[in-house]
Amino acid sequence: MASRARDPKGQSAPPAAPRAAAGPPSTHGAPTPGDHRSRVEFHVNGQDHVLDLDNRVTLLDALRERLDLTGSKKGCDHGQCGACTVLVDGRRANSCLLLAVAQDGSEITTVEGLAGADGTLHPLQQAFIDHDAFQCGYCTPGQLCSAVGALREAAAGHPSHVTRAAIAADTSRPAVLTAEEVRERLSGNLCRCGAYNGIADAVVDVAETRRPEEPSTRDRDVIA
Repeated sequence: MASRARDPKGQSAPPAAPRAAAGPPSTHGAPTPGDHRSRVEFHVNGQDHVLDLDNRVTLLDALRERLDLTGSKKGCDHGQCGACTVLVDGRRANSCLLLAVAQDGSEITTVEGLAGADGTLHPLQQAFIDHDAFQCGYCTPGQLCSAVGALREAAAGHPSHVTRAAIAADTSRPAVLTAEEVRERLSGNLCRCGAYNGIADAVVDVAETRRPEEPSTRDRDVIA
């Protein structure tokens, strides 16, 4: 049994008063239920969607968990592997780094939206098959969306880090996608199976055989 504390004169000190029971936490200034949610409108793969989302939800999670578009993959969840790449208003982006609420009103294309309405494969999808540009396939959706974006950037004349200075200075002409250019432009998309040669060959094949898309004024303002 613990002894009672004594003061310097040797007398017993009175027992400490019991601590008052903690009351409910203060709600002053706290958000009311529902304040952290927003109504978000997307135009995804040609279809309009209206979602009620937590403001913290990423675009990737909204696509996968709410719209059942599971083609975009969650790899690193830090924007370093490229498996989650989609097209937002025509530009490639890591959907794991984008808040869904910030994309309100945007036009989004995932790998599910690349093929034609009749099921005809996108030229890049067919080229990936022809050149055996995948193995396990986990990174393939991101590789395809990134390649579509890269083709559009090249068609708009945007240079890359390896583009020769003389060519880079003239952005009025489409950039020529050599194997070196493709490897640089897709360097943000990792493939753990090592199918890089097939991927580069597939993109170069499409770039050489497909008529470049006519770049818009907006595309010319985008820095690849």
